[in-house]
Amino acid sequence: MSARIGLGRSGVSMPTSQLLAMQADLALARDAVRATFDAEHIAADLRTAAIESVIVSTAAHDREDYLRRPDHGRALSEESADELASMSMGADLALIISDGLSATAANRHAVSLVRALLADLSVSVAPVVIAPLARVGLLNDVGAALGTRSAAIVLGERPGSSAPDSLSFYFEMSPTRGLTDADRNCISNIRPGGLPVEIAALQAAALIQGGLRAGISGTGLKLEYDDHREVGPVTGID
Repeated sequence: MSARIGLGRSGVSMPTSQLLAMQADLALARDAVRATFDAEHIAADLRTAAIESVIVSTAAHDREDYLRRPDHGRALSEESADELASMSMGADLALIISDGLSATAANRHAVSLVRALLADLSVSVAPVVIAPLARVGLLNDVGAALGTRSAAIVLGERPGSSAPDSLSFYFEMSPTRGLTDADRNCISNIRPGGLPVEIAALQAAALIQGGLRAGISGTGLKLEYDDHREVGPVTGID
């Protein structure tokens, strides 16, 4: 992420050009939170790539409810929980796409990341779940409903003043209600100006396959990557 340091000054204030640039970036960040997530378009792009998907709903009724009640974004609606339970197939991985706090990021980069990730994986994957208005904790409900060994979610990060379009990737083993971020691993700042999609996909694939081999995720999972992949470390989230 670009740091706002060494911007110069005009008297006791920053230069007008830098002030205007900061205000413009803040506006982009606010817009990203309020942008519309095009779930149908995401599904169509996945279908073009021969990737099966299903669109579900969370307990959040709308964007305002989602922002004011984070717990609603962590739970499936009753109808969607029943639908996914009827699709249960005991796959290795449940994979979710959501707008999170930046629909801009999800609309721009999520399909590219998922396509690259699935190309790198050698595990069984349930149909991709597209879940508008989801929080990271939705991993628990989706993985449990689908009966998968693990679950992962790709969603828009909380926008920063210089990064309105960053994705995060979260992974957990044995998804069930009650798991927390200590039980998950995260890869963040996935965007053209941060961690490139191709490298993030390699990291995510190694993380998933390492977690499945070890049967654990979160702070207890330690991985080392092959040098030729030139990828950085993956850590648990407290």
